[in-house]
Amino acid sequence: MKKNEQLTDSMFNIMAALTKPRHGYAIMNLIEETTKGAITIGPASMYTIIKKLLSQEWIYLYDGTDSRRKTYLLTEKGREVLEEDIKLRKLTIQLAETGLKEVE
Repeated sequence: MKKNEQLTDSMFNIMAALTKPRHGYAIMNLIEETTKGAITIGPASMYTIIKKLLSQEWIYLYDGTDSRRKTYLLTEKGREVLEEDIKLRKLTIQLAETGLKEVE
């Protein structure tokens, strides 16, 4: 990942869900349940993003034996990209929290 390249929120959430092997429906459910419905990703968006993540080699097809239920998993490169993005997101949250405290 380039230093100035950042994951979109949808890419981030899908990659975060793929720290364990999951198929598309499980990814969508995990994101929706974890965020208590605040974030939902539709199937069309999810599979478009999965295609991009596959081409970037940030995820791979873990099990494609059932054509209707393909499972995916982060690659080592994908794990590194996710970890770098988490660090950046923590810094931006810290910036926002610090700014809000200064206003109080």
